Amino acid sequence: MKLPRRNFLHLAAGTAALPVLPRIAFAQAYPTRPVRLIVPVAPGGATDILARLMGQWLSERLGQQFVIDNRPGAGSNIGTEAVVHAPADGYTLLLCGTQNATNAALYDKLSFNFIRDIAPVASVTRGTYVMVVNPSVPAKSVPDFIAYAKANPGRITFGSAGIGGSNHLAGELFKIMAGVDMVHVPYRGIAPALNDLLGGQVQVTFASTPSSIEYIRAGKLRALAVTTMSRAEALPDIPTVGEFVPGYEATAWYGIGAPRNTPIEIVEKLNKEINAALADPNMKKRLTDLGGTVFAGSPADFSKLIADETEKWAKVIQAGNIKAE
Repeated sequence: MKLPRRNFLHLAAGTAALPVLPRIAFAQAYPTRPVRLIVPVAPGGATDILARLMGQWLSERLGQQFVIDNRPGAGSNIGTEAVVHAPADGYTLLLCGTQNATNAALYDKLSFNFIRDIAPVASVTRGTYVMVVNPSVPAKSVPDFIAYAKANPGRITFGSAGIGGSNHLAGELFKIMAGVDMVHVPYRGIAPALNDLLGGQVQVTFASTPSSIEYIRAGKLRALAVTTMSRAEALPDIPTVGEFVPGYEATAWYGIGAPRNTPIEIVEKLNKEINAALADPNMKKRLTDLGGTVFAGSPADFSKLIADETEKWAKVIQAGNIKAE
């Protein structure tokens, strides 16, 4: 039997759509059981709290528990690898962040490629670092500090939470773009770095807002600038580094990822619910209290951010010959 062309095309279109229908039905029913959200850091810090806030929201909206599974170690690589090797069915997710973008250049022999192996679902927050100095440093602004550093090459020390960490790389980027020579002093966490900054053992650090804001308000540390492109809501009178060093930006961002080949229908469903959370006034306030600002967008937006950040920080890491401890 010979089908008329119109009937043939209609039948062909219907046949081609058949494999899609079960996927759509699967996505509509998703989730039908608990979902694991792997958090590649230890419990208790701001990153862990962020994950629990998002997990609670998704649990309430989607009717299944989103269970937080902390997998710290190897600079977030242990938790990330667990998600890379998980089934691509939407039931294992990753809280990912800036460290995933930097690790591609920091580690020589990763068993995965983050850009290739993780499907971006949604960005969640973006936070700033604050360039803070000990009050004994004779600089009241970023231009003052640059002039002071250039007059004392190799004699200014900047502390960080550890080699290859985001606030270390923020300092390295500043060195490159401002053309100054500072000596890096790594610590095991930001708290001891700030203690030595308060004591004058180091002169400057790039600290997260929550860790430094009380010292700034008390006058124990002087804030010169924030590292985002726009001024921070928590410190509205503090200028950005980029106002004096054009193009400078260093942020701590977080989002949700899934194993590659996770059905796009599930990715889009999760993206929609996460963006709904970011539009909620109560959630916005809680995320602001953690030092971040909401950072909503599409999976494609998040994918571009990850690619841009991976390329950007690779150049900084290679220029400084930085390797993970």
